[in-house]
Amino acid sequence: MKFEASILSLIIAAMTAISVAANSATAQASIAPFAPGEGPVLADGVAKEMQGVDIIEHLGDTIPLTTVLISDDGKETTLGAILASGKPVMLHLGYYKCPMLCTLVLNEAIRSLSKVDLSIGKDFELVSISINPKENCELAHAKKQGYMAEYGRAGADQGARFLTAPATELGSKAPAAIAQAVGFQYKELPSGEYSHPAMLAMIASDGRIVRYLYGVKFDPTTMRMAIVEAGEGKIGTPLDRFILWCHQYDPASQGYVVFAMRLMKIGGAVTVVVIAAGLIYLFRRGARAAQLAPQGSKSITPRVA
Repeated sequence: MKFEASILSLIIAAMTAISVAANSATAQASIAPFAPGEGPVLADGVAKEMQGVDIIEHLGDTIPLTTVLISDDGKETTLGAILASGKPVMLHLGYYKCPMLCTLVLNEAIRSLSKVDLSIGKDFELVSISINPKENCELAHAKKQGYMAEYGRAGADQGARFLTAPATELGSKAPAAIAQAVGFQYKELPSGEYSHPAMLAMIASDGRIVRYLYGVKFDPTTMRMAIVEAGEGKIGTPLDRFILWCHQYDPASQGYVVFAMRLMKIGGAVTVVVIAAGLIYLFRRGARAAQLAPQGSKSITPRVA
């Protein structure tokens, strides 16, 4: 019986090995080998869908102010007309039917802005532009309504602009022109979706690009400082502007960090003031002591008989 059991175990093991080998061979045969550079991931480790997708910062450059876009109410507008309010703009580029990244960026932006005491419409404008020329103002309006309901501040809908391309051959190129000026590099995929980076750009009231904010998570303090920076002294408190002067934006940490050189200047100025005040105090104290000191009496030398 033991012998028969051993034989049966060997047969089962052999059949299992043959099955595994057959399945492996089938799997190997079903995967066509890729030629170098033709696989889903290229030699440099970047997926083909993400090739050419990047942000090239154009800090200080001016965005196109006369390019015509369609507002969510169906009317034509331009970024120049929006900036005529004198308020800075927080600019988002993406598309409204994006299945993942655009939604994440806007979701987190609205959540962070809800924790900032500066408000859309009152202190700055929020502008979202669809890079997909096939999307229309009805879709943009629905998207705007959802986000403004979540934001929940009175008057914010007047300062939120969700824009699409005009329905003309020339107008369809408008979002691409703005994206190029911002340095927002994206690509359309065969599926009709778009590969694109995650970014918000802060625009000053004269159309200059002041700051880029990256990723899908935004610290409320960082967003507030970016808005104040783009406001260029027109919004925020004097303390905000002083704090901003002492900081600079660090892309690596995606936030504002202390600017050591400026702190050293402040420390040096404070030191000079303290030393000068100390010297003035000592000088005045010495002068006052000299004035209060009693005049010495004349000594009389006795005559010797």
